[in-house]
This record gives sequence, structure tokens and C-alpha cells, in this order.
Amino acid sequence: MGTVITAEISEEAKRDKRGRKIIPEAKWREFVAAYEASGLTQAKFARQEGINYCTFVAWLGRCRRHPMSATATPPRFLEARLPMGNLMARRLEVLLPSGLVVRGEEVAAVADLVKALGN
Repeated sequence: MGTVITAEISEEAKRDKRGRKIIPEAKWREFVAAYEASGLTQAKFARQEGINYCTFVAWLGRCRRHPMSATATPPRFLEARLPMGNLMARRLEVLLPSGLVVRGEEVAAVADLVKALGN
């Protein structure tokens, strides 16, 4: 009897129309974090990881310009109960991650505007 060779078959990576492997943004961000901790040159790191150098450099710039992406954990909101006696307490103010401030008096209108600005 001959030697039996076994191999783990993993799910095939998604590919674009030209046959290039599509790497998700989260994985690119992992590559960038690993590169920044590695102390290697960009070219050496890309070669070591088997990724295209030009694509890696583009993702490196993108991650440095936008540390938090739209696919990152969305901001969390907390419910607040405001006292009704004070007129000032009825004014709402929401500070968005972009630095934009949304102000208003109607909860539904402010919430709708925050949702629209989030998209």
C-alpha cells in the first residue's frame, strides 16, 4: 500500500472578475497593524506576507488616513431621561464621531438626522 496524504481543504477565497483574490478590509487592517509592529520595510513585509506591494501601500495610506472605518464598531447610544420642568433640559445635543454636533428639541427629528448623517 502507498502513502496516504491528507490535506485540510479550506473554503476558496472570493475572487474578482480578473481572478485576483479579494481580501476583506478587516484583514488589510490586520496586515497594517502587523506591519507597524514588525519593524520591516513595506516591501519586505509585503513579500513576507505574500501580498501585492502596491496594494499594501495603498491600504497602509487608507488606514492611516481613516483609522476608524465605516465597518468598524458603530457608535453606541445611551438612553437619557431628561427632567421635564427645565426648558434647557429639553434641548438635545449629539456629538458625532466626525466632530459634527446635531442640536434640536424633538427627539425623533434629531434621531432621524443622526441616522441620515451616519449614512
